[in-house]
Amino acid sequence: MPKYHQIYLVLREQLHEGRFNAGMPGEIALMRQFGVARVTVRKALERLAAERLIRRTPGRGTMPLPQPPQVSTPADNEAADGERVGTWFEGLTAASSADVKVLSVRTVPCPPVVARALQIAAGSMVQKAQRVRLVREGPQSHITTYVPQVLAPFGRRQLARTPILVLMEDAGVQIGHATQSMSARLADAEVARHLGVAVGTALLAVQRLVFDRRGHPVQWLLGLYRPDRYELRVELARLGGVDAKVWVSKSPTAQLQ
Repeated sequence: MPKYHQIYLVLREQLHEGRFNAGMPGEIALMRQFGVARVTVRKALERLAAERLIRRTPGRGTMPLPQPPQVSTPADNEAADGERVGTWFEGLTAASSADVKVLSVRTVPCPPVVARALQIAAGSMVQKAQRVRLVREGPQSHITTYVPQVLAPFGRRQLARTPILVLMEDAGVQIGHATQSMSARLADAEVARHLGVAVGTALLAVQRLVFDRRGHPVQWLLGLYRPDRYELRVELARLGGVDAKVWVSKSPTAQLQ
């Protein structure tokens, strides 16, 4: 894949996540971030501009253009109770003897994309936590979570020892169910550095929205996993009549390679 196309894909994902609402980095900053020549950066930005994702104005910089909200289809693995939600991905730490490195814990204005998912006003204060999970072979995943500030008075030490959902339950939040989607995503410069991969490496992307028992969203999570250190296996069962039997998920399990 040409380098400019990798940069275009990474920037496009970041635009959809609402990272550049205050303006995109300049060409020189992007050159340093991706370690490429200026002509490569310009080609990627021209592609974004052609798709009306950004507007480039001489002397004023590059700004993202408003986009219609994306409609995502949740994966068919909604949990019937809080136990499955709390023991699948969050439970990987205990199941795989993984260590957790807390990169940052900050109270920030909620990005628009996440705010729509959490059903709160854009700019509302949320706790953003970024962590890296480490296994024997090295870094395995980069996890970003957003939790409404009122539900997340958690510190760095707590997050290093205990999964967020467990902390929320200890604080009185009754976890109900979750919707989850999976896709592929390219590593940007920050994630690539923490996971020890090259910029543009394909990662398994898991996006999850957790609800409490009243149906209110309480956590938004994005997990980026190295495919050489993580795989997802799902046990399937056939259901239905003779003429219309289908495969359905029974109990997903995550395994490390």
